[in-house]
Amino acid sequence: MAKGEKNFINKEKEDEMEIYGYKQCLWKLVLVAIGVICTGGFLLLLLYWMPEWSVKATCTQTSLKEAEVVLLRTTDEFKTWFRAKVHKLLSPGTDPMENLEPQISKPVENGRENDTSRLPIDQGKIAESEGMLVRYFVHHSITYFWNSFLQNFKDLKGLAEGVSWSAIHGQHSKGLSKELEEYRKLFFGMNEVKIKVPSVFKLLIKEQYVMLHDMVAAYSIIRVSVCRANSEIEETLSTDLVPGDIIVIPTNGTIMPCDSVLLNGTCIVNESMLTGESVPVTKINLPNPNKNFKGLEEDEIYNPEQHKRYTLFCGSTVIQTRFYTGELVKAVVVRTGFGTTKGQLVRSILYPKPTDFKLYRDAYLFLLCLVGIAGIGFLYTVINSILNGVGIGTIIIESLDIITITVPPALPAALTVGIVFAQRRLKKLGISCISPQRINTCGQLNLICFDKTGTLTEDGLDIWGIQRVQDNSFLPCEQSVCKESLVKSHFIACMATCHTLTKIDGKLSGDPLDLKMFEETGWVLEEATEEETALHNPITPTVVRPSKQLFLAKEAAIDRDMRPLLCEILTRAISVQSSYEIGIVRQFPFSSALQRMSVIARVLGEKHMDAYLKGAPELVANLCKADTVPTSFSDVLKIYTKQGLRVIALAHRKLGSKLTWHKVQNINRG
Repeated sequence: MAKGEKNFINKEKEDEMEIYGYKQCLWKLVLVAIGVICTGGFLLLLLYWMPEWSVKATCTQTSLKEAEVVLLRTTDEFKTWFRAKVHKLLSPGTDPMENLEPQISKPVENGRENDTSRLPIDQGKIAESEGMLVRYFVHHSITYFWNSFLQNFKDLKGLAEGVSWSAIHGQHSKGLSKELEEYRKLFFGMNEVKIKVPSVFKLLIKEQYVMLHDMVAAYSIIRVSVCRANSEIEETLSTDLVPGDIIVIPTNGTIMPCDSVLLNGTCIVNESMLTGESVPVTKINLPNPNKNFKGLEEDEIYNPEQHKRYTLFCGSTVIQTRFYTGELVKAVVVRTGFGTTKGQLVRSILYPKPTDFKLYRDAYLFLLCLVGIAGIGFLYTVINSILNGVGIGTIIIESLDIITITVPPALPAALTVGIVFAQRRLKKLGISCISPQRINTCGQLNLICFDKTGTLTEDGLDIWGIQRVQDNSFLPCEQSVCKESLVKSHFIACMATCHTLTKIDGKLSGDPLDLKMFEETGWVLEEATEEETALHNPITPTVVRPSKQLFLAKEAAIDRDMRPLLCEILTRAISVQSSYEIGIVRQFPFSSALQRMSVIARVLGEKHMDAYLKGAPELVANLCKADTVPTSFSDVLKIYTKQGLRVIALAHRKLGSKLTWHKVQNINRG
């Protein structure tokens, strides 16, 4: 890497930065030390605030390969500078994801095996036969290691980048030996989102968010069960986890200490800490292309953001697990520490992006004007006093008085005190502020927009009505869904099956919209019990069927003269309930990008399956055959949306009889 050549880390990402290499220069350090002494420490404070000046004043530029200090600059409009010291560690290898078990059992330092400390090492004291020197630096809680192939520093992604589904189910599903885990821990460090409490000196010169320390630490360390390469299961602390470890998810739930992808079973998870949504989410195991049927499941590169349905994120709470054929619910660790979703959230609070508000620009301009006026007054006072023969002591005092009068020294302190008192008032109202400077800006706001209802409104939904389509035209609007004539209709079948509801402790739980639509049908949902799932495979379907109360409630108001018919109605209701049920064979959960969700279901006794779709009306209409969409579709939709109603469109398609259950489990979402 040539000296002075511009290089980048996090290329083409949101946090992209330029990186430059520097070596410390002895004579520059001596000059800076003299300057610090002569200025009473003011120069040291100035260099602390100005990283670019600090590095250039004490170092000389060199290549990244030989750098002892790196200088970083963001590529956004703010061009913010940072400095970081390059450290060295002794390791058996340079790639944490390669298998070095034969080498890592050797002593690497002072006769001790597998030293997991990450301390700077004096290069001159290390024998080449003892291991390899790995260079790294830490910036904003992320560690960047030297990559000889790229000739640049790069952060480690664990199993969250460039790993295929088949590799996760193959080489990464067997677990790690204790030695390999210790080797990886050299690079990935402890699995914790650790927030250092700064010293009093740093608190005086640099803003920190100390309150996060106690909040995050309370949920960081738990005990987990880890599957080793020899098939043994051992208890360990969550801080010892590294990417590639296989963990067992307990049946009674847990708080996830890392990002991991499910290998076996299913989990019901509460991700409210990360998303703000308290609705439980169902996670299923990552499909295994090695066990597909006729190659229907293509191998893909795993990505936690794109494959959220298979990923258990750090900080989320596992409420309930379900396993099949006696297998434990297992997951492989893909990210740890600050690399996890929770870690990224904490980093965004600790290191917020700078903002450029007009209020701040005007404030700086105002202070600059005051300084200009003070300078003019200072010069006038000095010149006028000299002409009038005033003593030097008096001239100095009067000149400084002019400056302090024009630019009050207590102005910054007064502004800070105002912000502190504002924070205290907000805290009493249960409002937390992670960036106090925004309080002044918020005082100027007249309108605040939120992304969805439910943030300020009450959390409740009611079905206003339904409007079915028949022969390419809308039928009159119907207020009630619980009708015997609609029980076997595709409309009710879609409402009863197209959802991701599940039972937690015997109570239905899921998205409020799904829950309300299902409850309106009057149907019941039955899931396989724990005993049944332990004996069968994962494609055991969830079953929905109409309840007895659906018919009994309808006939409760029958006239006395009609009572003889009640026995016949009861018999028919019991017959329908026992014979008519629908199994949900495959679910495709709601996707905000696709604006829809769908399921594949099968009526008991039928030879074919049906696909049901639910989503945004305009999108559903575009997916349907044109001759089945009413010509007045847009006009009717506009009428309802103008009333502020939330409109959901339903659709159905009959599938071919050759589509088997196994094929359904392996088809990709279109």
